[in-house]
Amino acid sequence: MHFTRSLRSILLAFMVCGIVGQLASAQIPVGTVRTGTFVWDGERWIPAEDAPQPPPQDSGFQASIGFGGAEITVDDAPPPMPVYEQPPCPEPDLIWTPGYWHHGLFGYYWVPGAWVPAPYQGALWTPGYWGYGDGHFGWHSGYWGPHVGYYGGVNYGGGYMGIGFAGGEWNGGHFAYNTAVVNVNHTVINNIYVNKTIVQQTTIVNVTNVSYNGGPNGVQHVPTADEQTALHEQHTPPTTFQIQNRTQASQNKGNLASANGGHPQTLAVAKPLPAETHAAPAGFKPPPPRPVTELATKQAPPTVVAAAKAATAKTAAVAKAAPPAPAAAPKPAPPTIAKPVAPPPPPAPNPAPPTMAKPVASPPPPAPKPAPPTMAKPVAPPPPPPPPPPPAPRPAPQTTAKPAPKPAPKPAPKPEEKKPE
Repeated sequence: MHFTRSLRSILLAFMVCGIVGQLASAQIPVGTVRTGTFVWDGERWIPAEDAPQPPPQDSGFQASIGFGGAEITVDDAPPPMPVYEQPPCPEPDLIWTPGYWHHGLFGYYWVPGAWVPAPYQGALWTPGYWGYGDGHFGWHSGYWGPHVGYYGGVNYGGGYMGIGFAGGEWNGGHFAYNTAVVNVNHTVINNIYVNKTIVQQTTIVNVTNVSYNGGPNGVQHVPTADEQTALHEQHTPPTTFQIQNRTQASQNKGNLASANGGHPQTLAVAKPLPAETHAAPAGFKPPPPRPVTELATKQAPPTVVAAAKAATAKTAAVAKAAPPAPAAAPKPAPPTIAKPVAPPPPPAPNPAPPTMAKPVASPPPPAPKPAPPTMAKPVAPPPPPPPPPPPAPRPAPQTTAKPAPKPAPKPAPKPEEKKPE
């Protein structure tokens, strides 16, 4: 009986293996050497990366967080961007990496901005950004690349005005700084120019200093064609020293938004971070040198100018629409203020206690009263004078005059003269 059951089990196992083999031959094309995950498209099995992606549920989320995926996802919005002065660039060929809000175990914390040596000649920094979608806020880390990509339209300052970078560009083998928006040490750096036009053309005006993209209150900017192209270029992640700068910031309680109320004390570090070299993307070459006068008159492409204006208008409209809700909240507050005014009786008794306090101050006079008893103590010695009266009885011895009258009665014997009779 047991043998029959075992035989059935063995036959069943062979049947299962045969079916699996047939399915496997149907799932993976014959002769393929590709490995990984395959999905069924309705007709055949194809690699997952080649499968069509489902449409996003929220177009705003796709525009902001969808590109590249979010590294961190949280439920609460980051604090507004603080306004601060950029420290002067202390050495040539350094790239400014603006400060930003990051999120850790204890909530949002500020990562100070810093001057950083480019990992390779011609590299530019694309800041990270927060994007809103599906009710959450997602963080996209910054990166190094041949061009500045999409960073949510957030105006970080220091040349990152919302689209691209207006603070300078590589000019041959060295970086030229646009001092119209970047602060440099003029005694050390002389590869500079001034171009205010490109700064204005790439600025997304953000009066609320909101630090995230999308959503009901964020910056309303979708990637331009150039930003999307830069997104698909070969990127270099933040250097080890940039990660260390962020780690150190997370360990400083003063950087926590919960501790500083969104106003951190250390907004940027003056000393540049150490250099770290990386290989440039294959086939990449820094742009050739051009006259500085050409850099001073360069303008942003018309598509960028239009995108900046459109984002500014949409963001302003959102900012105007947002205030009415909180504005209505303070209106009910006045009645609450009137309520405390109703109980003026308590203030009336307040003046009475001060009058009571004044008599309490008078007790000091009784304090000197104990002084007289100290004066009375010296008066106690006068009792000794009463002893003088005892000497008065001393004159009593004068009673010796009493014997004088005694001899007077001695002449009484005179009656004896009668004997001669």
